[in-house]
Order: sequence, then structure tokens, then C-alpha cells
Amino acid sequence: MRTNRTFTMLKPDSVEKGHVGAILEKINAAGFRIVAMKLTQMTTADAKAFYAIHKERPFFGELVEYMTRGPIVAAILEKDNAVEDFRTLIGATNPADAAEGTIRKLYAASIGENAVHGSDSDENAAIEGAFHFSGREMF
Repeated sequence: MRTNRTFTMLKPDSVEKGHVGAILEKINAAGFRIVAMKLTQMTTADAKAFYAIHKERPFFGELVEYMTRGPIVAAILEKDNAVEDFRTLIGATNPADAAEGTIRKLYAASIGENAVHGSDSDENAAIEGAFHFSGREMF
């Protein structure tokens, strides 16, 4: 089922470097409407649960440590074709491979500190959004 919502997190490196405003500006300029947003910090348990799909991968421990080292901005975005359009806007996971003008090309330092998360499917967007927001927090 195709939906018009996706989930994003501006990761700790984006918050630490003061890129939140610039990234939100790019998101708005691309036609997304923010339907939920908050500054929060993931606990170790939160990060392990959120990234459970990667628990067997060698980078899992580093990922959990990175995602818990500081605050994140979690948001649910709305737009027609939201998931696909947002994935295009953020660019490739490795900023060296990301297209010019994408969020990761502009703001990511490395494949490990890649500035922003974007859901990879409509199903995951719903799951990830529900992980961070209750129904009454979305407008």
C-alpha cells in the first residue's frame, strides 16, 4: 500500500553541527509538510530496538553508540510519493556517492555519520513513525 507519509531522523551529527535548520529548509523546499516533529534522545534500548534489523551486522555496536551520543530530531513528513521522493532528497547512504545538492552530499561526513535517516518503504515508514510518535502527536 502506497502512502503519502515517511519518517526521518536528523541524526546526532546533524544536531551537533547545527544543520537542523538548513536540513528542515531543504525538506520544506522539496514540498514536504511536517506532520510531527520533536527533539529527543534515543536510549541504548531504543537504538537497539529501532535498528534490530542490523543486530547481526559488524557495525551494530557502533551504530547504537552513534545514535545515542546526542539528541536527534524525529519527524513524520507528508507529500505525494513521500518515501521515494524523500530517499531521492537525502541521497545515497555514502555521501561520496550521493548526488549533488542532496542532504547527505551537503551535510554528511561519512557513511557512518550520514546526517539523516529516511524510511525505505511505506511499511517501514509506518513502523518507524509509530516507534517515535503516538497517534495524537501527528497532525
